[in-house]
Amino acid sequence: MDAAGSQVADECAQYAGQYQNGFVTTQGGKLLCSKIIHLITDNQVKSQVSKVLHECEQRMYKSVAFPAIGTGQAGQSSAKVADEMLDAIVEFARQKSVQHLQTIKIVIFQTNMLTDFYESMKKREDSDSSSTESWLSTIKSFFWGKKQSAEKKKFTILKKKVNLVIFQICGESQEKVDAAESWIKDLILKEQFENTISDETIESFDEKQIAILEDLQRGKQVTIELLNKRSPPQIKISGISRDVCSVSLEVQEMVRQIKSSEEEQSKAELLYNLVEWRYPGSNDIFVAFDKLTNMQLEHAKMAKKLYLNVKIKKKNYKVDLSTLKATDDQGKTISLQRVAKDEGK
Repeated sequence: MDAAGSQVADECAQYAGQYQNGFVTTQGGKLLCSKIIHLITDNQVKSQVSKVLHECEQRMYKSVAFPAIGTGQAGQSSAKVADEMLDAIVEFARQKSVQHLQTIKIVIFQTNMLTDFYESMKKREDSDSSSTESWLSTIKSFFWGKKQSAEKKKFTILKKKVNLVIFQICGESQEKVDAAESWIKDLILKEQFENTISDETIESFDEKQIAILEDLQRGKQVTIELLNKRSPPQIKISGISRDVCSVSLEVQEMVRQIKSSEEEQSKAELLYNLVEWRYPGSNDIFVAFDKLTNMQLEHAKMAKKLYLNVKIKKKNYKVDLSTLKATDDQGKTISLQRVAKDEGK
């Protein structure tokens, strides 16, 4: 109140006893803000924060800054206050009707309280990690400012998503400010990790794999960089340690699947040069199966299997490998051909 000046104190005295919803609003006085919302303490932190947020939205305010409500003379524990304040902010941020309030700040002066607020945020994110979009993703635009929607990503280019957080540190001396800054940096570094996957197969990533990478980047707290001009091509994954590990495993599985598919294609190509399976097309002209189906039919016959299910013209057929007859779901039967390449020329 001293920093705000006598004008604000006089205004508070004028409105004394006239407050509604547990607060009164005055001008900003000498503080660098347009309005000050003065709360009437009732130890219901979540309710008070919720009321203030809705008041700000109703009055079309763009930003609001809270202290750690109730941790001063009210004597409430900072851990309890952190949980209740974040409860209110999460519930508010999830409302689709919010249009005006863009930035929410919680100003904390006491270093020991930072840990309680950090643990509260981390605990909530862990408990909601199974959902498509974590609660932190839902409210980060309020803490860090809303971003304009990203333009549509071009093929093979993953745009880095960077959410900037600004820490404003106040202290009794420069030494204490420096110590707090060092503590914050150490805390951030402990949670960060980076992993690079190098493989020639990455060069074969198409629109399907790029879309999967984009989904992983949106759903996890990571940044993914596709460095396909490197030799060998690389994918760099950086962010929160546990998410980097899980995304790395998924990328490695993508690489394995592509390698497996390429090996199958190569085997199918070689076999196609030796033997060709055909089915009747239009005008009684036999048409070659695709190379993978060709390989499946040949392998099944060599393994002395009795039957194999295949698709012909998008219809399901059951092939009798001893008679080379294929029967569809309606009982219609057609004849297949198996032609060794040295016999079919």
